[in-house]
Amino acid sequence: MRLPVYAAFVFVLGLVVGSFLNVVAYRLPRHQSLAFPPSHCPDCGARLRPADLVPVFSWLALRGRCRYCGRPISPRYPVVESITGLLFLLVFVARGPGLGLVPGFVLAALMVAVAAIDLDLRIIPNPLTLCGVVAGLAFGLLGWSGVGLWQALMGLVVCGGFLLVVGLAGRGGMGGGDVKLGAVIGAFLGWSTGLFGILLGFVIGAVVGLGLIVTGIRGRKDAIPFGPFLALGAVFSYLWGGRIVAAYLNLFVR
Repeated sequence: MRLPVYAAFVFVLGLVVGSFLNVVAYRLPRHQSLAFPPSHCPDCGARLRPADLVPVFSWLALRGRCRYCGRPISPRYPVVESITGLLFLLVFVARGPGLGLVPGFVLAALMVAVAAIDLDLRIIPNPLTLCGVVAGLAFGLLGWSGVGLWQALMGLVVCGGFLLVVGLAGRGGMGGGDVKLGAVIGAFLGWSTGLFGILLGFVIGAVVGLGLIVTGIRGRKDAIPFGPFLALGAVFSYLWGGRIVAAYLNLFVR
């Protein structure tokens, strides 16, 4: 009975963290304090009560509208909360209880924040990538992530360097934020699993981009933010990439 209780707790924790990530995604790129002023409606400025801030459920109960002015509330809020809760649950299922959960939770939260901001504004704020690099190296030093400090440093250099070369070869097709995000991914995952996640991000981005062009939603020359694809590849690689890479290397060695 303990395992389902832990899983439920982890999911609720993810919802709560997702609610905070909504604040981060809105305020951080606008250089606003994450703590002050307290949560409020961006349209009417009314301060939100605790009943208005319950992740997902408040949005559903209010039918997606502000309690005070009746203006629509973006569905992005419950989507970010739900995705974060689901990712926390997947990390728990993949890693089980223990300190190894902490790096997974931090990585998932960082990737959700990066994706949300990049989709909205096509930027990846430096504070996020800096915190990500420091956290990845710290977890490597502590041995919590299964990636040692030397592997984390190698991952930072190899993954960040790989995207830097791709960006230079593409003549501006990739921003500096993507390169720094690659360094974060490498610091958390190590160079081999990190590269797998990055390459997976390229594949996902190519498939989605082609689909958008075929359906006429985007033109061939329209820029598409790459951060969300890198984030998705990184999370997938964290959860399952290590096994895939190990299996491939075993086949290659044989």
